[in-house]
Amino acid sequence: MQLGTRWSVGAPVPAGLPHVVEIAVKAVEEELVAVGEETGTWRWTLTWLESKPVIELDDGTVIRYNPGEDSATITQPVGPVEDDEDWI
Repeated sequence: MQLGTRWSVGAPVPAGLPHVVEIAVKAVEEELVAVGEETGTWRWTLTWLESKPVIELDDGTVIRYNPGEDSATITQPVGPVEDDEDWI
């Protein structure tokens, strides 16, 4: 059994994560810096699901590892949908 953990945005990732997952975390963090997002209190949460890491950021961004392809998938949270019918 593997235990999960939490860490702050910008802090080193926990040991034992696949390299592609580390790259994905850094890519998300670099994008947040580039858009000027204030992440001083944001944290990542690592959970192990069927021996694979699943990482979620406080804003809802999720990173999942695919061991068969040695790849990481980043899923961004969906913002509110603009309703074109609001003017009616």
